[in-house]
Amino acid sequence: MTDTAQLVDALHRRVGTGAHGGRTIALTRTYDAAIADVWSACTEPDRLARWFLPVSGDLRTGGQYRLEGNASGTVERCDPPRGFTATWEFGGGTSRIELRLSTEEGGRTRLELEHSVPDDEHWAEFGPGAAGVGWDIGLLNLGLHLAGAQIQPEEEWAATEPGLRFMRLSSARWGEADIAAGAGPEQARAAAERTAAFYTGSTQ
Repeated sequence: MTDTAQLVDALHRRVGTGAHGGRTIALTRTYDAAIADVWSACTEPDRLARWFLPVSGDLRTGGQYRLEGNASGTVERCDPPRGFTATWEFGGGTSRIELRLSTEEGGRTRLELEHSVPDDEHWAEFGPGAAGVGWDIGLLNLGLHLAGAQIQPEEEWAATEPGLRFMRLSSARWGEADIAAGAGPEQARAAAERTAAFYTGSTQ
């Protein structure tokens, strides 16, 4: 079985400054799957429901979508199979996501996901991990889906020791990415601990 730390570190994380003064979190991971397969998994409702969330709406440029129990938004650009951009409307706020896919050696696919968010009180309290840990879990499940593996329901997985360890390590890695981007180490680590507590109920 793959070690939890290996699963967490399969992702590269980067924190940056957005074009309009906000902040960005970026995740990169390479999958052993063809670009057409990854695009299908990320955009077809029946497949999205198997590893992410049920989605409804019009998944074309200008169309509106809704993820069950989560975000909604508008598809701003769709360029199959290379990527899309969309608004991400959740909790009364609006942010933006961009997905980019490219083919690497051996037919593998590089996935890059960037989420642009406000530099607000929520960021000050939780840092990049607030959104980052959720995306880490999503891209972990995408890898399982592409490999044909069974995906445990998130509420069950999150209560297991591997799930708890994944979320703690993910929170810590986002803290490290924040420090690499110039955040004060003490502040970044404290935000990462608050993120871990939010996801797991414990910082231990």
